[in-house]
Amino acid sequence: MTDELHYLSLVDAGKKIAGGEISSAELTAAMLARIEKLNGSLHAYVTVLGESAMAEAAEADAELARGEGRGPLHGVPIAVKDLMAIAGVRTSAGMPILKDRKPDHDATVVTRLRAVGAVILGKLEMTEGAYASHHPDITDPVNPWNADYWPGVSSSGSGVATAGGLCFASLGTDTGGSIRFPSLACGTVGLKPTWGRVSRYGVFPLSETLDHIGPMTRHVGDAAAMLGALAGADDNDPTTLTAEVPDYLAGLAGGVRGIKIGVDEQFNTRDVDPVVADAVTSAINVLRGEGAEIVPITIPPHDAVVASWMPICAAEAVLGHAETYPSRADEYGPVMGGLLEAGVNLSGADYARATIIRRNFCGQLARLFDAIDVIAAPSLVVLPPRLDAMDDLGSLETLIRFTSPFDHSGSPTISLPCGFTETGTPLGFQLIGRHLDEGLLLRAGHAFERATVWNARHPEL
Repeated sequence: MTDELHYLSLVDAGKKIAGGEISSAELTAAMLARIEKLNGSLHAYVTVLGESAMAEAAEADAELARGEGRGPLHGVPIAVKDLMAIAGVRTSAGMPILKDRKPDHDATVVTRLRAVGAVILGKLEMTEGAYASHHPDITDPVNPWNADYWPGVSSSGSGVATAGGLCFASLGTDTGGSIRFPSLACGTVGLKPTWGRVSRYGVFPLSETLDHIGPMTRHVGDAAAMLGALAGADDNDPTTLTAEVPDYLAGLAGGVRGIKIGVDEQFNTRDVDPVVADAVTSAINVLRGEGAEIVPITIPPHDAVVASWMPICAAEAVLGHAETYPSRADEYGPVMGGLLEAGVNLSGADYARATIIRRNFCGQLARLFDAIDVIAAPSLVVLPPRLDAMDDLGSLETLIRFTSPFDHSGSPTISLPCGFTETGTPLGFQLIGRHLDEGLLLRAGHAFERATVWNARHPEL
């Protein structure tokens, strides 16, 4: 497959299939060949579903030949994170302890992707239990821009496969930053929708009240198309929101003129690497140039809510692992095992205190949006580090300082590439919106993308 094809946007790939320029079967076969060629070095896929993918592609071609188009994803090869159930397919959530687990049902997100005719290439590698580190027995995915650098966590395989042209889009999950970190590190677009906008049914949990599911793509329009397929109420997940799902793709062209973007200079620069701070400032200036109004704001006090992420996540993770922890504690890696041990040792008062801090922050943050439409902020306080310098990230609280507050609040966020370091690795930032205002975030992201060149660059593989 030529570079022109495997680095196409999802939307453009769908148009070529619908227009008969290439068949879904041809594109899927070419993508499977690329996976076979590169996955041995990138380690993005844990399971490749070659036979079923080709069958789905053949079905898509037959439907299109009959004039039965299902929309922009019809026939396009994508992939999902390996905590999303596919009936009869190993779904191990990055955990060797679950290596034989084969669900008897599909996750709702898988059902919905298939309903719009997407072709599922396989399951993508991830950290153990979607927490902070890969299990010692698993080979970490490799950043396609530079193998010496962090690929992000926990949706590491999703970031690597999407950036490296091993799928046209993927799904990730975000509990403390796990869509935004690999999107930042791999130079892709990552959309964390409002909590409850996308069903969690059939998705192995890390923390039920913090987990979000969303698309990881190379272009903002692709994220819009994916969210349009995924969003909406689901009877199997009573926490899903019943609000109508708009046509996100159709709304992209609105631009940012007149949109008020809140910027807290102290929040964005305190203890932040100057290269990161400058990149975010430059991105904000691009949006200003596109017609957005930049409004000074003050983010509510956030140190306490960042600190409250760990007790909430740890306590809720214990519930998800009740069948295997502590009964098989010795089979866990040290990082995931440490989280579960911390959760077991928490008191009810610890969890209550963290929950109260969380609710107070959420209320304060919601009031900010009375005067603004979007918040612009970094995603990480430091440059994505070299693998041999991971200690530069500091504590977990330092890592999740810019991401976890918006998991607590359930706010939609979009991660966008905004440059490259001197070593050629990507830079990025995030926009945060009101609940259910993904359409506005996608509009703003699309306006930024049109005004910059960052999405036009791809790893040389």
